Amino acid sequence: MSWWGKALGGAFGFMIGGPLGALMGIAFGNIFDKGLGSLDVHGAGSVDQERIQAAFFTATFSVMGYIAKADGRVTADEIRLAQAVMDRLGLDAEMRASAKKLFNEGKSSDFPIDEVMNQFRGEVHRRTTLIQMFLEIQLQAAYADGVMHPAEKEALEGICRHLGIPPAQLDRLEEMLRAGFGRGGYDAAAAKTSLDDAYHLLGVDDSVSDVDLKKTYRRMMSQHHPDKLVAKGLPEQMIRDATEKTQQIKAAYELIRKSRA
Repeated sequence: MSWWGKALGGAFGFMIGGPLGALMGIAFGNIFDKGLGSLDVHGAGSVDQERIQAAFFTATFSVMGYIAKADGRVTADEIRLAQAVMDRLGLDAEMRASAKKLFNEGKSSDFPIDEVMNQFRGEVHRRTTLIQMFLEIQLQAAYADGVMHPAEKEALEGICRHLGIPPAQLDRLEEMLRAGFGRGGYDAAAAKTSLDDAYHLLGVDDSVSDVDLKKTYRRMMSQHHPDKLVAKGLPEQMIRDATEKTQQIKAAYELIRKSRA
């Protein structure tokens, strides 16, 4: 059963308040209300994971709307990106409607981004891999129309401050995204500057030693391992995204190794 099938059975409705809880109430409406009547979970660990998954889902789509509106208008490309994320999640009609409501809430002029980010950071309990996954999705949203606008960069920097992410890490993730990471279909063989892209994707330069290169590769594979991310609270339906990222990491590493043979 998907996380929302469990959570809407009663778990997160009782447990999450604040701005994320308010957004859930708006997004899920009658589905949310009906779910409050039958709390049926199996232990604190189950409740905690479902709570984190619900918080991740709610923050992801609402902040995506916030980023899309940061430069003053929402483009067709940004809407298509949000729909593509919904497709990867395999959302049914009701859940797609809820995700769209969250996206639209994020576009509103009074969206409480500071409060949402502070609560989100608390809900994920310093799970750095989840925070990085969340930021990668928001970076994709910012680049949906092919360019990072100054207002979008400023919005992302503000989000990073709330999440405790240093500017250098945001810059590294942005560089990785430009190299093809997270956009689906990184093709090292076809890329025009494939070797440069591979180094950028791993966040290292061509002077890195073989030992440090392997350490970086293993760390990134561990950070993006689908099973580990789901265990930490990533909604199960996002496993395809995580799997694609590990494939991209592996392809980049193998290309660099081959170039050094």
